[in-house]
Amino acid sequence: MKKQIILGLALAATFFSCSTDDTSDIVINDNSVTNNTSGGVTTDPSTIYLSGTYTENLTLDANKTYKLNGSLIMSSGTTLTIPACMTIEALASGADVYIAISQGAKIIANGTADCPIVFTSDAASPAAGDWGGLIILGKAPINSVTGTNTATSEIASLPYGGNVANDNSGSLNYVRVEYSGGAADGQSENNGFSFYGVGNETSVNYIQAYAGKDDGIEFFGGTVNASYISVINAEDDSVDWTEGFSGTLNHVYISNRASDDKAIEADGYNTDFSNATGIFSKPTLNNVTIIGEGSANSSEAVRLRAGTQGLFSNIMITGYGEGFDLDDLDTGNGVISGDLKVEGVTFVDVTDKVKNDTTVTFTDADFFTGENTATGTDYASWGAGWTTN
Repeated sequence: MKKQIILGLALAATFFSCSTDDTSDIVINDNSVTNNTSGGVTTDPSTIYLSGTYTENLTLDANKTYKLNGSLIMSSGTTLTIPACMTIEALASGADVYIAISQGAKIIANGTADCPIVFTSDAASPAAGDWGGLIILGKAPINSVTGTNTATSEIASLPYGGNVANDNSGSLNYVRVEYSGGAADGQSENNGFSFYGVGNETSVNYIQAYAGKDDGIEFFGGTVNASYISVINAEDDSVDWTEGFSGTLNHVYISNRASDDKAIEADGYNTDFSNATGIFSKPTLNNVTIIGEGSANSSEAVRLRAGTQGLFSNIMITGYGEGFDLDDLDTGNGVISGDLKVEGVTFVDVTDKVKNDTTVTFTDADFFTGENTATGTDYASWGAGWTTN
């Protein structure tokens, strides 16, 4: 908030409305009983409400309580700083309640194992889809456009992408997002964490998406690396990538129910648009554990399609009808070229290890090596204390 704005302006601000875009101006709320009412009922006077577009830095106070009651957008050049141990509740009203870190802005949210930062629903009985999620947009390459051109995010309609591979959008450490995934419509859905063209100078470690309505974590292109990722009970895909994502994911734990969609769904490019650059997604995944509810279900652990490439190592898959399902000609060509392969994998209670729907002929040995050598990730160790089950 601007330092020169005094408390009295909070009252005056209520008489003005946004006139230039779909996002409200900065909303200033004081801690008085007078202004903290909803439907004629007085709310907690110690709560500070957050929404609107911020054009200056916003640093949250560890001694205060905050609630997200709309879209909070940090504009280019600003930084949102959140201290460890803070829980921010979001109004349980669906897709329009989210945090977006625009291109050129940063988020600094560094919790600890003992004091994680938590974004959750304010509902008495929270449920998947109660609110939107956390959106970060950067200037790293995406394959749906070329050069310095940008695409537009599904939620918030903000630009992302470019040619800055080492773009820096800040840092996330020990951050948990719960009950996210509110959908604006069938094509525009929030994820727990949405990384749009985020660069590899951004630090992402120890993040969890819990009980979301859509994907747990999705990468729309970009080069960002992430370590120690937990996704539990995402109703759609747990980890998803598209648009030429090329980062490294190290130590990933996914727990899926039979009613959820894929543990990993991977696209080489966004088939709703095009592969403008001709380059496919090609991330590296190390030390991955995927837990399903048993091979009696016809669910797929990992779906690879639209030409995605990728280098997988130390992958453990338990309790699925299918381990890896490969679709599309370009995906099969990646196996033949060695750009899509698995080194070190263990299947436990998996009916079909590999399903080839690519029209390209290859053997299991062409796709994976080192069967029964993988141990996955030690989630019991690194996930202790800051995650929820």
